[in-house]
Amino acid sequence: MRLFYQPHIGSGADYLDLEESRHCVKVLRLKQGDPIRIIDGSGWLYSGQLTRVDARKCFFSVVEKHFEEPKDYHIHVAIAPTKNLDRLEWFVEKSVEIGIDRISPILCRQSERRTLKTDRLKRKAVSAMKQSLKFRMPEISELLPFERILSDTGNVEKFIAHVDDLPRPHLINAAKRGGQYLVLIGPEGDFSREEIDTAMSQGFEPVSLGDSRLRTETAGIAACHILNLINCSG
Repeated sequence: MRLFYQPHIGSGADYLDLEESRHCVKVLRLKQGDPIRIIDGSGWLYSGQLTRVDARKCFFSVVEKHFEEPKDYHIHVAIAPTKNLDRLEWFVEKSVEIGIDRISPILCRQSERRTLKTDRLKRKAVSAMKQSLKFRMPEISELLPFERILSDTGNVEKFIAHVDDLPRPHLINAAKRGGQYLVLIGPEGDFSREEIDTAMSQGFEPVSLGDSRLRTETAGIAACHILNLINCSG
């Protein structure tokens, strides 16, 4: 099943944007009358038919639609952007494939990258969403100060994954099934002691992601995967 993305289809948009249209015509070589499936990133899958094919703007008609109910858990990873942006893009791509609901880049005291444009991250997320046959687009925020993410948590299970020699519970044992989760992942130089203490004072539980020392983007993937495993059926 090949999916196309049109976030405004629910408001009446009956066309694909330039990038999606080019892929439809130049790569897949679809023709007028061919069936097409479109997602809006909010849980809806639309089945339709191409009515006009053009590499700049393809039009379609909707035949039927299906809604996928949201999961009973929510995964939010707040992560310090890596100096090499390719590594952060890899995290976004793979976490979307595994299953994630919100990604918040955070600016920490020891962050290597202190500015970030999220347009490319969102394009990576769209591509991964279609590739992995997901119907929901995760929220990707702009770069937020560390203190901001601490004060905007709501009623969630809060964890901070950082490096030290103290015994800490593994995330797979600390998190409860069916929860609303927020996991903080620091930069390559880790969180500062002050940031760790501040997070703990606001209810964040220190957790381990395993015995290995992980790179930032790998830690983010590990946290995402662990929380999905906790909520696997069976």
